[in-house]
Amino acid sequence: LIITKREKYMEAFGKIGFMLALAFIVPTIALVLSRFLQPRFNTASKEQTAIENVLIDANDLAILKLLQQNARITVKEISGIIHLSTTPVHERIKRMEQAGIIKQYVTLLDYRKVKKGLMVICYVSLKEHNKSAGVKFIKAVNELNEVIECYNISGEFDFMLKVVCEDMDSYYHFHVNKLSQLENMGNVQSVFVMGVIKETIQVVW
Repeated sequence: LIITKREKYMEAFGKIGFMLALAFIVPTIALVLSRFLQPRFNTASKEQTAIENVLIDANDLAILKLLQQNARITVKEISGIIHLSTTPVHERIKRMEQAGIIKQYVTLLDYRKVKKGLMVICYVSLKEHNKSAGVKFIKAVNELNEVIECYNISGEFDFMLKVVCEDMDSYYHFHVNKLSQLENMGNVQSVFVMGVIKETIQVVW
């Protein structure tokens, strides 16, 4: 009888211990999971945009807007416009450069004044559609100076090229002796630009 009561007490204490362990372990597991599963950045409470794990706030956007309009603007000038001291402005620019948000600084030219007044949009389709053929075409296009932009597109054609030349004769030479000679070329459709209505590189406004 004594042994039986002892066993019952041990069983009761075991159940209590198990329940206490669960009471401690379950909240702990829930807390750990919540930390892993919650979003990295709480964008709902902050007016920031996450771009490749880099937070862009209102001051960063103001800096980018100014740099898009004039890449030669000084840190001091930016500081005066956005009302932020020069050191934070400089640090923000460097951070965005390192993150690849600012890719490069360039000079925009007037096509006509450098004898590239003819602009043509070329739609290109390839004969074979496989990875190897696509890679070869892309490599070849990147070596053509006349092609200043190239896009992989959906629909009837595979690529859209933006080509600039001096005149019709130079474009004819490019089309016949360069573009059409590329391996795996299928159909090419040329659309001549009659006039530029809007042309901008500004993506932050």
